[in-house]
Amino acid sequence: MSDMTKLIETLKNKEEKMIEIRRYLHEHPELSFQEEKTSQYIADFYKGKDVQVETNIGERGIKVTIDSGKPGKTLAIRADFDALPIQEDTGLPFASKTAGVMHACGHDAHTAYMLVLAETLAEMKDAFTGKVVVIHQPAEEVPPGGAKGMIADGVLNKVDHVLGVHVMSTMETGKVYYRPGYVQTGRAFFKLTIKGKAGHGSSPHMANDAIVAGSAFVTEVQTIVARRLSPFETGVVTIGSFDGKGQFNIIQDTVVIEGDVRGLTDATKQTIETEIKRISKGIEAMFGVTCELDYQDDYPALYNDPEFTEYVAKTLRDADLEFGVELCDAQPPSEDFAYYAKEVPSAFIYTGASPESGEIYPHHHPKFNISEKSLLISAEAVGTVVLDYLKGEN
Repeated sequence: MSDMTKLIETLKNKEEKMIEIRRYLHEHPELSFQEEKTSQYIADFYKGKDVQVETNIGERGIKVTIDSGKPGKTLAIRADFDALPIQEDTGLPFASKTAGVMHACGHDAHTAYMLVLAETLAEMKDAFTGKVVVIHQPAEEVPPGGAKGMIADGVLNKVDHVLGVHVMSTMETGKVYYRPGYVQTGRAFFKLTIKGKAGHGSSPHMANDAIVAGSAFVTEVQTIVARRLSPFETGVVTIGSFDGKGQFNIIQDTVVIEGDVRGLTDATKQTIETEIKRISKGIEAMFGVTCELDYQDDYPALYNDPEFTEYVAKTLRDADLEFGVELCDAQPPSEDFAYYAKEVPSAFIYTGASPESGEIYPHHHPKFNISEKSLLISAEAVGTVVLDYLKGEN
């Protein structure tokens, strides 16, 4: 039996273990930067195993090193483990036991498959050279994210590449998807406070209406995508909050506007940021108000190294596993895996996880659910790349 066959057979035999772990984590979700019990659960899993465990990397992150004892390259594999502030409405027998908190993005599945895969790789050290670094990352959902802190604490020291996987409820189960180059948007947040002068609705000439100025801002920022970006660029500006509530016949002196920015390249994000700042200055001049703009650049765009990503896809195709490998479109959401990809050539791929029955709900939805078949597929995909990349011939 080849090492690759042994890996796949071992993982199949441990599929129920993956599912059991996933369901336990699903029942006990914790929010970003608050994952104390989850972090401890992960650390405890590795007790007695032939690995090096380092805790509190970037606060609650965990770095696990599986050293073959033979010289070679180092491949990092990453899984996140935070949940979201969402009240679960799935009706699952293992639904969240914490009110208002839910694993509505699949990070429970990521951690479950990764734990069992890491355990298996530790048992198969003779099958590869070099090292595997397992990154268990907290706080993917909330900026500044958990990746930055782990990188600052040296989680990528001497790492050659990073491979990450995300289960996707909106993609067909039984397939793994990839895309070289820019694959997920970067994001930013802004808060604009517009201050005018309050007054009575019957005497607008004695006031300076912040709502009118704010309305003009909302309209103008929508022209950024239409008139400042190339038709071949991908960008979005969303106004998610417009707070100007008051009495119907009183002119408001203050409006607070909050918005979300997405761009598929960092250059696109920069263009949008420049234009939002320019428009806010223009609103000041046009309406005689003052504008206080708080602009926070959250996550960069996620760039898959073309050479490494194509290698991952070819390796999976050549392995002739029981799942398909397909090219996919770029994905609109943002992902702090992008920070790893800025440091070393990386690949972020997707495992189809659409449920076998019932309606399919997107990520971050109260009814979000996945096919648990995606756990084994994810483990097989990542494990296959690990063994091939660290076989000593690269």
